[in-house]
Amino acid sequence: MSVPMIPFDAAEPLLDWIGLTEALAAGHRLPRAEIADTFLYRGKDTLLNRAAWIDGLGIAVKSATVFPGNPDKGQPMVNGGLTLYADDDGRLEAIVDFHLVTKWKTAGDSLLAARRLARPDSRNILIVGAGNQGRALHAAYSAAFPEAAFTLWNRTRANAEAMAADLPGLRIADDLEAAVNAADIVTCATMSTAPLIQGAWLRPGQHVDLIGAYRPDMREVDNAALTRARIFVDSFDTTIGHIGEINIPLESGTITRDDLIADYYGLDAFKRQTPKEITLFKNGGGAHLDLMTARYILDRWTAAA
Repeated sequence: MSVPMIPFDAAEPLLDWIGLTEALAAGHRLPRAEIADTFLYRGKDTLLNRAAWIDGLGIAVKSATVFPGNPDKGQPMVNGGLTLYADDDGRLEAIVDFHLVTKWKTAGDSLLAARRLARPDSRNILIVGAGNQGRALHAAYSAAFPEAAFTLWNRTRANAEAMAADLPGLRIADDLEAAVNAADIVTCATMSTAPLIQGAWLRPGQHVDLIGAYRPDMREVDNAALTRARIFVDSFDTTIGHIGEINIPLESGTITRDDLIADYYGLDAFKRQTPKEITLFKNGGGAHLDLMTARYILDRWTAAA
């Protein structure tokens, strides 16, 4: 039996954002994942391998190559692929496009939290960051909040205008503080190392979704935002000790471990206590989420065959 090679353009029309969040929720009802990351370096170039094994779901190895010089050659900086292996006997089941898994995993991770933590009547959604992930977030949040209006803020306005040109109805904000204050949901996907969003700007009832910070020196919100909110993460294992958004305030004593209410293995705790509380979710990613997403993609691909 041949192993399917699942490409981006052919597979994406088969996928559904709400369906993916249900698949992620189901994946977290299985035994906790075993995960491991490895890095290899050659000068500024990097090979990252992320592996996950979930009993009952299988094994995934996602490889990413990061070559900073590629854009100067007209090539993408990040490339890679994901191999998916069967749970029962370890056979190779599929090779899935790296960019497809990453796009859907990252935005779907945030959407799972927002479907439980954001107010169902949220009508104003602010996207901070006009990169590829910003576009994916627009698609994902549109699926769960179809009546919402979207606003975009980006540090470079020209990039915001380019994204708005692709997405009719998307408004551009020049004043980040005012845009944050007006939003019901703030979803932030940037490469910032210094906090962009100030806790003083937040108002009761908001949901804040943080995606961009992935290194120990990166943050998108300040301490005040964390102390004003009830904090949730996708995985204790991949956020605590790894990501500055969580680790820096933990080490300084601004928050304690008890302030992190739950991760997705405690999904029943992902709920609002009052309509006026501020909820904050840190999307840390992780190979286990890549595995769950890849399995969902393969299932849809097989069903359509």
